[in-house]
Order: sequence, then structure tokens, then C-alpha cells
Amino acid sequence: MITKRIIPCLDVKNGRVVKGVNFEGLSDVSSPVALAKYYSDCGADELVFYDITASAEGRALFTDILCEVAKTIFIPLTVGGGINTVEDFSRVLACGADKVSVNSGAIKNPDLIAQAANRFGDQCVVISADVKRVDGQFRVFAKGGREDTGMEAISWIRRCVENGAGEVVLNSIDTDGVKGGFDLEMLDAVCNAVSVPVIASGGAGKIEDFVTLFQTLPKVDAGLAASIFHFREVAIPELKETLAAHGIPMRR
Repeated sequence: MITKRIIPCLDVKNGRVVKGVNFEGLSDVSSPVALAKYYSDCGADELVFYDITASAEGRALFTDILCEVAKTIFIPLTVGGGINTVEDFSRVLACGADKVSVNSGAIKNPDLIAQAANRFGDQCVVISADVKRVDGQFRVFAKGGREDTGMEAISWIRRCVENGAGEVVLNSIDTDGVKGGFDLEMLDAVCNAVSVPVIASGGAGKIEDFVTLFQTLPKVDAGLAASIFHFREVAIPELKETLAAHGIPMRR
């Protein structure tokens, strides 16, 4: 059986890791380099690094801090924020990223995913979808959750995978930072729509939320979280131990 992954997420703004609720009210947490090393040392399976204001500010992703993070860790690194061209993919991969996450860039240019997958391989391309319920529909949002695109999310994610995205990160804006558990309904809809790995993001508040996630939705490949790891509310070694005790296969 394929082991499940535990993935901390670094939301980076102005060179610092920040965290908010429902994508708003950001507060300072730590240095990305120090936090990345901590996670690499304590058993995280992968790490996600988002330059969360790059798209909204219309600029390229900061690469100096990214290079430092990549040199510091020994686990796979996914990077996103301000990815709008194939050259952006190339630049981020050259900085040490293993995978590149795209959201707003793919909304602006739907051919971007196919272009990147053809050049670098499906395994390098991650579609990160920020999704929120609007009038009873799962809706895709752009620019760090600031802009409603009007697009229905499940069909959009399916299209991205058909174009070559090798992995999906589903960020539920409804549950982000609330710590009330993952958005199981939204995740189930995505898992049933695609055949590539799906990463659950948004809503983790305690160890039991991960147990519920993997037991309820065995198709989900990984659980991603930020604040509960950043503020040491949940320790990754203890989380993995508990999941393994519940029969959920984990990497040690």
C-alpha cells in the first residue's frame, strides 16, 4: 500500500513565513529557512513553499530565499507563487525545487500546464486550486484567494490534470486556518474526478483530523498543514506514530 505523506506549508510574504484565517489576517511566524530545516529534520515527507503575494503583486517569485531553503533541506520541495510562464518553471526548478505549483498562471493561460509538462514532465507540475463555495457551487479563486474566477472547480481541476498536471493540491478557502477539520466533501469530489495524487489543504486543527481524513478518504495521498505545525500544536513524529497506530501506512 502506498504510504501517506505529511507536508508542512510555508506561506511566505516579504521574506517571512505568515499565516492567516480564510486567507486573511496574516501574522508573522518565522524565518522560512529556519522553519524549513526544522521540518526536514523532524520527519516531514515533503515541504511546500508559496510566495503568497507574487501573483497579486504581479511580480516574479523571490528566488534568493528559495535557494537558501532548497540548500537547507533533504526532502522534496514544491514551490509556487507568481508562476506564469514556462521560464518561471525553469527558474524555480534551477533554484532547487522538485515540483512547481501553479494556480493563477494556469487560469490566465490554460496552455501553461501542457507546455510545462511537455518540457519538464508531469511529475514536476502541480495544480494548486484555491476553492470556495459560492451559491452552492465549488468555485475557483485566483490571486491568493482574492479573486473569484467564476469557474466551477471540479471540471477545472479535471481539465488541468488532462493537460498534464501530475498532482493536485486542493486548498479549501472555507476551512483554511479554521482548524475544524479538512473539507471532506470538497476533497471527495476532487478524488472522484482525477486519478493523480490529491493533497488535502486547509482545516487541520489536531491529530484526529488527519486520522479522519485518511480513514474517510483513502484516495487522498497527503495532508498539508501550516499553523498547527508552525506553532508546535502538533508534532510530526507524534502525528505519524498515531496514524500508523490506526493502520494508515506512513513513511518513517
